[in-house]
Amino acid sequence: MQQSFMKTKPVLPLVLSMSLPMVLSMLVSSLYNIVDSYYVAQISESAMTALSLVFPLQNLINAVTIGFSVGANAVISYHLGAQESRKATAAASQSIVWNVLHGLVLMAICIPVMPAFLGMFTTDGVVIDLGVRYSRIAFAFSAVVAAAMSLEKICQATGKMMMTMVCMLSGCVTNILLDPVLIFGWGPFPAMGVEGAAIATGVGQLFSLGIYLVCYFTGRIPVRIRFGRDMIDWAITRKMYAVGVPATLNLALPSLLISCLNIILTAYSEVYVLVLGVYYKLQTFLYLPASGIVQGMRPIIGYNYGAREHERVRKIFMTGLTLSVGIMAVGTVLCWVVPDWLIGLFSSNAETIAVGSTALRIISLGFIISAVSVISCGALEGLGMGGPSLLISLLRYALCIIPVAFVLSRIWGAVGVWHAFWVTEVVAAAVSWQICRRNVFSKSQPDPET
Repeated sequence: MQQSFMKTKPVLPLVLSMSLPMVLSMLVSSLYNIVDSYYVAQISESAMTALSLVFPLQNLINAVTIGFSVGANAVISYHLGAQESRKATAAASQSIVWNVLHGLVLMAICIPVMPAFLGMFTTDGVVIDLGVRYSRIAFAFSAVVAAAMSLEKICQATGKMMMTMVCMLSGCVTNILLDPVLIFGWGPFPAMGVEGAAIATGVGQLFSLGIYLVCYFTGRIPVRIRFGRDMIDWAITRKMYAVGVPATLNLALPSLLISCLNIILTAYSEVYVLVLGVYYKLQTFLYLPASGIVQGMRPIIGYNYGAREHERVRKIFMTGLTLSVGIMAVGTVLCWVVPDWLIGLFSSNAETIAVGSTALRIISLGFIISAVSVISCGALEGLGMGGPSLLISLLRYALCIIPVAFVLSRIWGAVGVWHAFWVTEVVAAAVSWQICRRNVFSKSQPDPET
């Protein structure tokens, strides 16, 4: 099998060769998020606030389509490692069908509910109008996002990380180039404001999907996709959902968290809501590259798990953790040295910059320790253990942080919400380490087939 290098290549070079293309892709993707928000912020603070309020539902769509693809990735990698090519093909084929259906259903639900959703957090008619105008276009591309995500995880499961990088970069660069053109109306294009930002995002996703399809039809993706009755395997479908549902919840929980924190912060000022939205844009510059480490690590863990190479699984975990800690350390330094500049990218309001600078310094206290939870979730998903991964994410995004934020906000006001972030990361890291000691580091890991 051409994927055997996942079992024989030294661990550090292997993790780097699989992860660095994804880290680069994620850095560009995070840059796209920041550039996109930067241009939207030039429209008005109301436009930036609108996108911050739309983010939870937009993240929900991404969470479902990415999360199910993570389940498919784990199943495909496992069967490739176990030399079961027919099952790997069946998993790849079914993942595309189910995921496109997910995208269509989410589009049909989220577009109509957006006005009522926005009305839960603001009474500003301008903000609601901007949010609705942006979301109805952005959400229309949900099926495109779903298909692209399925193909991305299929490529990663087969070790084609450079191909994934090229496809992802093509979409992100397209988006970055189109943003100012469509938002402000450069050249022959009319100024479309927030609608222009949504169209730029959708076209970038469509372009990325097109590159994936070209790669597939030219034979560069080793797993073939076949649509037929012989590819229907409900046992494989159940396994994909067994990992995909917890992975989806892992990714969707930030939407719940942001919505709950917005409710708490709205009681103090909409400035805090804006700062929270800006923080989640900025933190993608850290957590997306860390996600690149996870995406490079996950198929290697799944492959070696299927091949019963349990000691290599442990070494891969520790290597990924070390690399992630390095990324988080860089982010911590930036948030302490230039927080005002970072917030100033999105607002020129002195109050917003002051509040945001304080928030970044406090929240960043938990960055380095959060690497334990981030890598643990990815490793457990690679092993097909979606339940423990979900537990960690529930702690980080709901069970711990929301009640802690509520209590601390009653003591210190809105600043208490920022302290809840690092407190939660300490608790989640302690739990994550104990779970991984029993599962990732164990020599007698259970067979997911049973």
